Amino acid sequence: MNALLSIAFVLCWSSGFIGAKLGAGNAAAVTVLMWRFLPLAVILLVVATTLGRASWRGLAARDVVRQAAIGVLSQSGYLLTVYYAIQLGVSSGTTALIDGVQPLVAGALAGPLLGQYVSRRQWLGLCLGVAGVALVTAADAMAAAGVAAWAYLVPFLGMLSLVAATFLESRSRTRVAPGVALTVHCATSAVLFTVLAVGAGAAAPPAEAGFWAAVVWLVVLSTFGGYGLYWLILRRSGVTKVNALMFLMAPVTAVWGAVMFGEPFGAQTGLGLAVGLAAVAVVRRDGRGVRRKSGRSPLPDAHSLPACPAPKPQDSGHRLSGGCS
Repeated sequence: MNALLSIAFVLCWSSGFIGAKLGAGNAAAVTVLMWRFLPLAVILLVVATTLGRASWRGLAARDVVRQAAIGVLSQSGYLLTVYYAIQLGVSSGTTALIDGVQPLVAGALAGPLLGQYVSRRQWLGLCLGVAGVALVTAADAMAAAGVAAWAYLVPFLGMLSLVAATFLESRSRTRVAPGVALTVHCATSAVLFTVLAVGAGAAAPPAEAGFWAAVVWLVVLSTFGGYGLYWLILRRSGVTKVNALMFLMAPVTAVWGAVMFGEPFGAQTGLGLAVGLAAVAVVRRDGRGVRRKSGRSPLPDAHSLPACPAPKPQDSGHRLSGGCS
């Protein structure tokens, strides 16, 4: 059962990058995101005011504001950069790989920001992860004609947005129910993307059936499938297991994108993905490498840090995990 759940989770979370590619072929990024979150926010708000009212008891206004800020970083900012990068021509596999190194970056920053040491082995893992990203990005850039070089920096901004959300969540003293966090994040995203779409004159959805197929794909597979399975696996197996699965998103998405969209997948891409997976293995083997500056008690390794405080629907996605699609 655990294996089947893991496979379903990887496929559903990876579907967020594929759905972004589907949507990018029919409308602007803000249009897709607006219509992805508007109906979702309405559904969640109705549930929150009826069946889920008990989950909101005891929450102060500052807790809701903090969750809104986390949602802007982990969901709105992250997804906008993912969709925009894919719209610019960056392959879905490359975008997924850049997103996938987020737990390693969070682990590296744990020292200066949370007072934790990161071992030499974990630094080696981080360097391997960056090397893997560089290999895949270079292969993608050489194969994709007409894609501006700066477009490959856009997914990095989304990854850094996730890192910021991770540390903002880590400083929170109030535990918020997953349903509450998802509702606040989706409602915040719906408002933000609606404002952006209306301001850009791109609020009207296209008439093509492919657009609505992409929206349904993103809501059903990426949001409910990826997010729901995330929490189920988290409760059954723990954060480390979930974050380990996150590093399978890049190779799965790369193969999926190659089959479905004809995206480049050559020897260099395969090598880069292998290096990225090796980085995961290196870091995971060093569970004793993180120490507090003020003591010798072991702390969770880089993969035990939540990659995203409340998984974005593919955000998905996202995400006490390494990627919100």
